Amino acid sequence: MEIILWIGFYFLTFYAFLPALISRIFGYRVFMNGKSSDGISLTFDDGPDPEYTPKLLDLLKQHGAKGTFFVVGENAEKYPDIVARIHEEGHILGIHNYVHHMNWFMRPGTVKRQIRQTSDVIERITGKKPMYYRPPWGIVNVFDYARLGHLQIVLWTSLFGDWKKRIGADRLYRRMKRKLKPGQVFLLHDCGSTFGADRDAPENTLAAVERILNDGEKLGYRFIGIDEMIEVTERAAKKRKAGRAAEGASAERKASVGPLKKLVIGLWMLWEKLFHVVFRLRPIGSAGFFNYRIRKYSGYELKLQNGRELKPGDLIMEIHFENRMLVEAGMKSKTSLQVAIRIIREIEKVLPDMARELAVIPKGDEVKALYGVSMIHRGGESLGFEMFDLPKGLFSWSTNLYLRFMIRVVHPAGNERVREHSESLNPRMLIMERDTLLRWADESKKVRRVGRERAAAKTSDTSAGKRAAEPELSENVSGPFDETTVGKLV
Repeated sequence: MEIILWIGFYFLTFYAFLPALISRIFGYRVFMNGKSSDGISLTFDDGPDPEYTPKLLDLLKQHGAKGTFFVVGENAEKYPDIVARIHEEGHILGIHNYVHHMNWFMRPGTVKRQIRQTSDVIERITGKKPMYYRPPWGIVNVFDYARLGHLQIVLWTSLFGDWKKRIGADRLYRRMKRKLKPGQVFLLHDCGSTFGADRDAPENTLAAVERILNDGEKLGYRFIGIDEMIEVTERAAKKRKAGRAAEGASAERKASVGPLKKLVIGLWMLWEKLFHVVFRLRPIGSAGFFNYRIRKYSGYELKLQNGRELKPGDLIMEIHFENRMLVEAGMKSKTSLQVAIRIIREIEKVLPDMARELAVIPKGDEVKALYGVSMIHRGGESLGFEMFDLPKGLFSWSTNLYLRFMIRVVHPAGNERVREHSESLNPRMLIMERDTLLRWADESKKVRRVGRERAAAKTSDTSAGKRAAEPELSENVSGPFDETTVGKLV
């Protein structure tokens, strides 16, 4: 039963919920918010429609405005003349799946086939391969990040519920007017034939768009395709980055926690509580920063330094880090190094408690090792941990995604850190053999240095006299510090 719950929990979290959350809140691998000084992008989903799309094209042509149309493949096949007109009049064509189905409920291969079919239809009609993709309802699954090739995922900054006729043209216009400002990406619909939509709802959209085009012209705004919006935004991002580099590293840390980030952190904490209940995690340590559970090891066979082996089916004590402490450390620390120091110190404090717990819990005498997954690549060996690569597969990939999400949330410059150090941010297994853990029950300094002496000896052997063992982490460490030190046990 537990394995079924675990698979279901993992599926919902990593295949569906987490990618959608990351994309929507942090803009990971998607475009949704422009930085134009005078441009607004009007985007239209679900078409083409034989009645409403031509009327919309007439309206845009009258005002010299450019739009972006995310077409449903089966509709594009039915109405190739409309698709050809969209292209010929200088608008942008994007993909909205071949049928209007949510990506959460389709296998990765099915999503890929839907995208390819729609791309082929558009290319046959226009002679040009589409460059942009918007998944239905803006919902991505975890494989969309890796399988879209040259396609750019496009979401939006504002949507208005225009697929329902009862909203009315006046109320729709007022909603759009409140959001009318440069950089906005409006989500609208030129077809009402999809599930949940009203067939005649685009009548309201046409009426509201006409008034918005008039307002925008009076304010000096331009209505531009998503291609120009992305290009302008990328230029602005490069300019900002150059400006930050000129200001120096101190400017990097002037970050505040906005309402969106607070909301994400709150949802993250609720998700963690659910995780604890489902998998029956037990708290340990007086600070309340750690939890654990006893389970069977399911990875590949590991050879430990003392000559023993950890095999699939062996019992392990799996440690889980409380995200609350990580958030506090990330928000209060000025550098990645300080976050890492805090984490190392808290782990060091709890190891004696874990050792004593292991000695008294049921089946504790059968546990072979303490186990965790972490992005901490320095400092763990000094505590007695051995580090191993995660076997490649879904668990490794999804864990990597989750920990990158964590860094984006808690680190003051998390988005930049993930972008700049993307290839070096890789989670690893941290294993502490049973006997090493039990030695931590004695908190004397002599016993607590067992891991540090081992790490120093290993460093000395591999460096062949070129350098001594790594210094212990301290708050006054100077010089460069590897960002991969920042991490968590999950």
